Amino acid sequence: MSRRLRRVACWALCGLLGTVALPTALSTAAQPSSPPARAAAADPAYDVLVFSRTTGFRHSSIDEGISALRELGAANNFTVTATEDPTAFTPAHLAGFESVVFLSTTGDVLNATQQSAFEGYIAAGGGYVGIHAAADTEYDWAWYAGLAGALFQSHPHIQPATVKVEDRAHDATAHLGPTWQRTDEWYDYRSNPRTSAHVLASLDESSYSGGGMGGDHPIAWCKDYQGGRAFYTGGGHTEASYADPAFRRHLLGGIRWTAEMTEADCRPETGYTTLFGSSGTAGWKQAGPGSFAHSNATLTSQGGLGMLWHQAKEYTSYSLKLDWRQAGDDNSGVFVGFPASDDPWSAVNNGYEIQIDSTDAADRTTGAVYGYKSADLAARDAALNPPGEWNTYEIRVEGERLQLFLNGRKINDFTNTDPARSLQQGHIGLQNHGDGDDVSFRNIRIKELGGTPGPREGEIKGIGGKCADVANGASADGTQIQLWTCNQSPAQKWTRHSDDTLRALGKCMDVSGGGSADGTKIQLYGCNASGAQKWVHQADGTLKNPQSGKCLDAAGVSSADGTRLHLWTCHTGANQKWALPA
Repeated sequence: MSRRLRRVACWALCGLLGTVALPTALSTAAQPSSPPARAAAADPAYDVLVFSRTTGFRHSSIDEGISALRELGAANNFTVTATEDPTAFTPAHLAGFESVVFLSTTGDVLNATQQSAFEGYIAAGGGYVGIHAAADTEYDWAWYAGLAGALFQSHPHIQPATVKVEDRAHDATAHLGPTWQRTDEWYDYRSNPRTSAHVLASLDESSYSGGGMGGDHPIAWCKDYQGGRAFYTGGGHTEASYADPAFRRHLLGGIRWTAEMTEADCRPETGYTTLFGSSGTAGWKQAGPGSFAHSNATLTSQGGLGMLWHQAKEYTSYSLKLDWRQAGDDNSGVFVGFPASDDPWSAVNNGYEIQIDSTDAADRTTGAVYGYKSADLAARDAALNPPGEWNTYEIRVEGERLQLFLNGRKINDFTNTDPARSLQQGHIGLQNHGDGDDVSFRNIRIKELGGTPGPREGEIKGIGGKCADVANGASADGTQIQLWTCNQSPAQKWTRHSDDTLRALGKCMDVSGGGSADGTKIQLYGCNASGAQKWVHQADGTLKNPQSGKCLDAAGVSSADGTRLHLWTCHTGANQKWALPA
């Protein structure tokens, strides 16, 4: 059984809502004003290897680090095996560990055979945690530099500094406030990891002397790397670090994530604008009853049924990211694509809700487009953290298509076909569902994608790998659309437009007479913006005409040249599956 399956199985056995808390002294540090959350379920037992070999400078804090990691393991159901023997790096031995911690290693610590074994371990889904001088290690091993994310350049003297916490959903940083005051030895790195890793925290270089990374100074990050997971923190030089509850909880979160005991979105992230964070709720307005409590840069729903909506701007094509947490079996959602209104029912009736409620029916559970399309439940369950832990949504809207990512994994792909609604313009809102439905939100940010997608040109391929073809390359209205061997001719060059039309030879693919009967001819016709010329590519591969509710079909389940294309009741057979220009 995989690490993640063991974790999911434990949730089920523990009743999903959890029975065993992380150690109180560690889990609550640095977050006294956070809303309360139900205790997370205990992790299943797992094993961690701590490797602290040095062939360069040796940190006096290594012993304290090992002791702290052993104590964390004893309190959180993982065993710690500590070693400085590089012969531990064999495929058979490494296979017994869910994560390997490089604790202030320095210099060349593994030979070529051992390096190969570690690369294989990561490729097989293993985890890596780098602490402090793990970045001062293996400078000639390019693969390791990629795993660690960045390598050591220099450092000023030990001094206090302000750490800016950029991600407060990851288990390594969720316990922290927007800033974190720490004293440590602050590394500069030879490169900035932001483009290849997801930055969890960075340094405010104005808060200390000697910082040399030009103001953008990541200090902790995570990344998926060649099949495995990697987490690095620059803290941990001093002995005192390992007695600090907040820093110990930081390490625990990194270990849990790399061991796949918790999920997070660790894709690189740049270019987002904050809509809600430490600066408050400017630009937001409550509609309907209830409200949101605001504490520690966190919004928590109370009462309802209402909605907090971002009235400052409508959005057309964007990536919206936000972090959310349920306290228990709670209900909330994120609304998109609705017009300005102080009536929360306007969002219900005119927009779409991305649901948060892990125990409801399939089309209205977490990850569903409420009432319209269920998430891929297997993918959702693999990505979902239980109540008491934070999750991250990315809601990506392009034209009438909405893609949903949970903790970095795609779990839903929905296309609007309702003429009364549109995703192409509207506001964003958070639901406060009612008394007892306590859901919290953090770090709401958006990146505009520059308008709806432009035309995409190429072949439309169907059964047998054949192409949708305008018969004889004629452009007269009423010309039959057929199946034909792909030949890259203009008769097979289709342009996919944001208005859901498919165009070739300057005209549109059209349902003859706007009909809806099975067998209705599919033809070329002058573009006229009618429903007979709208085609929406479904997640199951079918190409649907919303006006008729039927699909583009190759007659007789045939792939022979000249096979007529017509309208037919959707059934997802091979003769109704189409690949469109991307």
